[in-house]
Amino acid sequence: MLARRVWWQCALWWAVMLGLTACTTPMVQDRSHVDIAQAIQAHYESGFDRLSPSKQRHYAQRMYRMTGDSAYLPVSRRYARQLLADLQREVDGLMSAGYATQRARELLAGYPQRTAKQRSRRQMFERWGELIYARKLLFWMSQAETYGVLECVEGHQRAFDYLADIDFRTFLTDPQVLEVYAAQVANAVYYLYQLGIADLRSEVIDAFRAHFPPERNAELDQASWRNKLYGMTHFVIAESRYYQRPVDAGRFDWLFEELRSDLDRVLTVKEDILAEVGISFLLTGQAEAPALARIREAVAEAYDPRARMIPGASGGLEFDRGEHRNVLAIMLFDWPETLHPGPDFSATMEGERCRLASPPTVIN
Repeated sequence: MLARRVWWQCALWWAVMLGLTACTTPMVQDRSHVDIAQAIQAHYESGFDRLSPSKQRHYAQRMYRMTGDSAYLPVSRRYARQLLADLQREVDGLMSAGYATQRARELLAGYPQRTAKQRSRRQMFERWGELIYARKLLFWMSQAETYGVLECVEGHQRAFDYLADIDFRTFLTDPQVLEVYAAQVANAVYYLYQLGIADLRSEVIDAFRAHFPPERNAELDQASWRNKLYGMTHFVIAESRYYQRPVDAGRFDWLFEELRSDLDRVLTVKEDILAEVGISFLLTGQAEAPALARIREAVAEAYDPRARMIPGASGGLEFDRGEHRNVLAIMLFDWPETLHPGPDFSATMEGERCRLASPPTVIN
């Protein structure tokens, strides 16, 4: 369905473009970026079934918030069904003594170690007991709340009580955690706030700025620099509830001042982080910022027209692994005038789950 919709959209767009006889230079440049976005979108949606379930969820959620197109809802609905089943299992499990500790051991044992970043994060979690489990449960709870289905989980207050007893403040302000996990720290802070468990936003941002002051930038290696930038963007993105609403730029003056002053080095990072930097400008109403124009050009230069995607940093064209940076590129190049909150399934899910009579489609 997505592929057919995109084909007709592209065909219509080309028909309009062929009918144009002249346009200004700025419009040509803007259209060239939109062309890239549409080509990437057509590529990914024509091969949508090749994406893993988690990447399908990630793509559909963001594209719905960009477009409001109901074609993206079935994937999110299947994910919401699986989310309910997963959460019900966890909430039921928390009735047993030692359940969270056992789940933490399982998650740590299965933590990927393919890259140096993953190995560093696994070592970090070894120091923090159940935090690896609490962080995952927190994510699931926030997703269920976003989709409007948290009330369908019987006994969900048990998960709230468990999370309220976790010392997130110490974890999220720890310098060693910030050093390797900055974006996920920003996410967790806003999940806690969203769920009404704790408001640690000011404390964690203060800890982040103390650990990563501008004067430290010159001494940061590329991995630390990427981690810092990734964390900065996720404070803005999380404030928007992940592309659901605009953000007041004044709340993050310090952040944008630093991005502008160190723009030359910002432009050296890989395209997924760079796209998120650009999207942070867009979320805060800074569409005309000169820094954004340079960011868009840098990401556009990485585009491979034959592959119809942004390759990985080493030139890789893996379809599934490339979904994250490519959906971000679509958003960067074809930002909407209006964001679309949701999807919210509270009205449609209540009658059917809350009985979930048949096994859900597996979407992780």
